[in-house]
Amino acid sequence: MSPLSLLAAATLPLAAFAKQPHRPCAVDPFQNPKTDPCNPLTYIPSNTLTGIAFGLYVAVALIQAFHMMRWGARWMAPMVIGAYTFSIGIGTRLGLHDMPDSKGIYIVFYLLVVLSPCAFIASDYILLGRMARSLNAGKHLLIPPTRITAFFITSDVTTFLIQAAGGSISIAANDIKTNKLGSNVFLAGLVLQLVSFLGFTSVYLLWLYRVRRYEPETWRRDSSNPWHRDWRTLAGALVISCIGILIRSVYRTIELSQGFKGRIATVEAFFYAFDTFPLFLAILVYVFFWPGWFIPDQAGTNAEKSVDVEKPSGAVDSKE
Repeated sequence: MSPLSLLAAATLPLAAFAKQPHRPCAVDPFQNPKTDPCNPLTYIPSNTLTGIAFGLYVAVALIQAFHMMRWGARWMAPMVIGAYTFSIGIGTRLGLHDMPDSKGIYIVFYLLVVLSPCAFIASDYILLGRMARSLNAGKHLLIPPTRITAFFITSDVTTFLIQAAGGSISIAANDIKTNKLGSNVFLAGLVLQLVSFLGFTSVYLLWLYRVRRYEPETWRRDSSNPWHRDWRTLAGALVISCIGILIRSVYRTIELSQGFKGRIATVEAFFYAFDTFPLFLAILVYVFFWPGWFIPDQAGTNAEKSVDVEKPSGAVDSKE
C-alpha cells in the first residue's frame, strides 16, 4: 500500500472542502469556526478533552508494552503500536486548537486516527487464531486458525484500497459529479469494512457456541482456575473488544454518509463518544486480561507438536 494511497484516504475531507466555491479564510478563525471555510472540523477542539484522551491512550500503550515484555504475547504488538500512533493522532488536536485552519495538522490527525484502529483489529484477528490453536479447537472455526488472520487482514486491506481509490477520485475531480462519485466509492469501502468485521465477529461467536456445545471438556478446561485465569474470561474480553470496534465502525460509516458538514462530523462530543471511547474500551480490556496470561507464547506450537502423542479427549489438530 503506497503512501500516496494512504494520503488520498486521509485527505478525502479536504477534497470535499476544496471542491466548494472558494471563499477567503476567516480573519479570526476563533470567532465563528462553523462558518470558517478553512476549518475542516468546523469547531475548535477542546484541549481538556484532548489531554484526557491522549493521557489515557498513552497509559494503555505503556501498560500493554510492559505486559508484552513481562508476560509474552508479542503477537499483540500491532495493538500496542496502534495505541501509540492513535495517541499521537489525538495529540495533534492540541495543534488544531491553536491553528484550526492548518491543513497539514488536520491531515496528520485524520490519517493517524482513521488508520491506527486497523492495528487493533489485526490484533483481534491474531488473538482468535491463537486462542483456537491453544485449545486445539480449530475445527470449529469456519476458517482454519492458521489462515484466519491472513483472510481478514486481506479483506481489510482490500476495503481500505477501495477507500483510497475513492479519496483519489475526489482529489482529482474537476466537477461536482465526479467528486460525489469519489465520496460514494469511499463510503462503499467503509461499508464493506464494517461488513468484514461483522463477518469476523460472527465467525468468532459461532466458534464459541460450537466449542461450548460440542467440546464441553474444552469449554470447562479452566473451571478449577480463578475466573481471571479462565480462558473464557479472555474470550469475553475479545467480545468486548469487538463491540467497541463495531460501534466505532458504525459511527464512521454514518458520519461519511452524512458528509463532512453533517451533524455527526461537526460535533466534538460525537467524536469522543462514538470513536475515541469505544476504541479505548476495545484495547483497555486487555490491560486487565492480557492474552499472555492465558496463552503462553509456545502454546499453539506445543499443542501442534504433541497432538499426535497426547491428544486429549475431544481435541483436534489445529491445522485441520
